[in-house]
Amino acid sequence: MCRERGAQRPHNSCIRLILPGALRAPFATQGRSYTSHAYLEAVQTDGCNCLHDTCPTGPPPPTNAMMPTSLEGPPAPPMNYRQPTTRKSMHATLVQDLGLQIVSGQLAPGQKLPSEASLCESYAISRPVFREAMRALTAKGLVEARPRVGTLVRPRHDWHMLDPDVLHWLMQATPQKDFFNTLSSVRWVIEPAAAALAATNATPEDVESIAEAYQRMEAARTHEERLQPDLDFHARIADATHNDLLAYLCNMLSMALRESVRYSNQRPNFNQLALPRHKAILTAIQNGDALGARHASLVQLEDARVALSKVLGQDPTS
Repeated sequence: MCRERGAQRPHNSCIRLILPGALRAPFATQGRSYTSHAYLEAVQTDGCNCLHDTCPTGPPPPTNAMMPTSLEGPPAPPMNYRQPTTRKSMHATLVQDLGLQIVSGQLAPGQKLPSEASLCESYAISRPVFREAMRALTAKGLVEARPRVGTLVRPRHDWHMLDPDVLHWLMQATPQKDFFNTLSSVRWVIEPAAAALAATNATPEDVESIAEAYQRMEAARTHEERLQPDLDFHARIADATHNDLLAYLCNMLSMALRESVRYSNQRPNFNQLALPRHKAILTAIQNGDALGARHASLVQLEDARVALSKVLGQDPTS
């Protein structure tokens, strides 16, 4: 039977501290570690002996009052390492700062990161938060921990270049002309092959989807309105290949492609030059002409390169 609050607990019972799963790790504020939202449960081995006014038949489940309000409703959005907006996300801030320093060369390959103690003090974070940040950077191929040495920056060829965060840091750290030239070279390898494969593998639904994106490009009145249809056009061609690996590679480059297209679409004569190039790709895919689709894609990419150079004030022949 249940005992009243404050009654002495028998010897054959125990007190258990129950934490909601998401809160079993301590969180940090200003360098101090706390654990929150616990509730106590007393369980007797041969009966029920609890700290509640009424006695359930088993261990009491957590009530809404016991659970933190942050666990109610939809789950929290994933952490954004690129734009850590609040001090509550010091883990993301540390990842962002160190990631950018590594990619920009401020922390060179083989160089040892500042000590755990110094970074914890500088960012006012706990050691668990620091270690979580190191795990994130390790997963991106940027750092590695060595016993009795510390955490070192890995060689550039080990970095996961298609990781969205690493790609974003590259865009921030690399001179604009150099980055877009690198991206253009990658597009020349991938997009003509994707267009040719789409011409071979596209279903009628795929072709209709690509055509719909092109029609929105035609209807757009400004380069801002044209941006998303243009990106959709290329993404749907990648999907129409029905090659998961190729589509994945194209998707990983979508953030960088958005920046490139955003600039190249600012050309004043887009409708006279760029639209016909895109229409040629669409027509070749509609006709199942793989060779024609590849050639049309190469022409469109060269046109985009020239347009981008002019918008950025560069010599297109350089």
